[in-house]
Amino acid sequence: MRAYRFDDAHKLETLRAREESVETPQRGEVRVRVRAVSLNYRDIALILGRYVWDAVPGLIPCSDAAGEIEAVGEGVTAFKPGDRVISVFHPRWFGGRPPRGAAMQTYGNGADGWLTQSKVVSQEAVVPLPDGISFEDGATLPCAATTAWTALSGAVPVRAGATVLTLGTGGVSIFAVQLAKAMGARVIATTSSAAKAARLTALGADAVVNYTEVPEWGLHVRKALTGGAGVDCVVEVGGPATVSESLRAVRPGGEVVLIGFLSAENPGIDYFLLKGSNATVRSIGVGDRAALEDLVRAWAGSGLKPVIDRTFEFDDAQAAFAHLEAARHVGKVVIRC
Repeated sequence: MRAYRFDDAHKLETLRAREESVETPQRGEVRVRVRAVSLNYRDIALILGRYVWDAVPGLIPCSDAAGEIEAVGEGVTAFKPGDRVISVFHPRWFGGRPPRGAAMQTYGNGADGWLTQSKVVSQEAVVPLPDGISFEDGATLPCAATTAWTALSGAVPVRAGATVLTLGTGGVSIFAVQLAKAMGARVIATTSSAAKAARLTALGADAVVNYTEVPEWGLHVRKALTGGAGVDCVVEVGGPATVSESLRAVRPGGEVVLIGFLSAENPGIDYFLLKGSNATVRSIGVGDRAALEDLVRAWAGSGLKPVIDRTFEFDDAQAAFAHLEAARHVGKVVIRC
């Protein structure tokens, strides 16, 4: 089989496919014939040194995949050959409090990932993919969609009539727009161009703010778009450069969900702004297996379709990474294996 690894752990352009042996599943394991993989910002952040946790160099990248079971080991009862599955982002986090060391056991930074034609994992590390969802669509769900789901379904879940603020047009943000609208929420989105604003509006965003034209978009959202009330939930993917505006946009008692770290600059957080917001700030790391299962059921029942910006073939994986790094995409970037 062929699998991708980086020749240089710090250079995206050194991604190269190589021949590796096909593993035999042991007791409790399954071997998945990978059919599609989707990329997340973390896949390039790991290589460029921007990730929030350490990473083991030389690993196969990518955490998100869909495929079919081609072999099972002794004692496997959950799956049989031919079953369609998707990967679980946290292979050991089934529910409740994250197990110790979970952040360093995820694919691409602590264990070999899914940018390969075949992979052996525990039967607990995959969940069924409904027949109505293609491999390409299914591969977008384990990280970005589950993260959006976790952001919107916290201690105070988003309900009909709530207002949700999303930032940008990356995978998590697009999924958040789609899911929030399906929940009956009003959605305000930010972006940097008229073309992307049109895409967000087409997906259901009720209002779009161009943050290059309105640098103080947090106050604009609060005063002009919510009548001074503020939003109920901010899906915060920007990181240190945007969190202050998110705190200005959220209502007292609302929630800012910390997800991403797209911005490189770090001006620091104003403590009095944080305290004065009277909001909850919640940091999440995708979600557990139960969250993925809930998301898949909801997604299959909703009839929604993931927004896939572009699909690349397996031989063009390096071009897929370059396309993601260029940050001109809307939604997800997929590699067909």
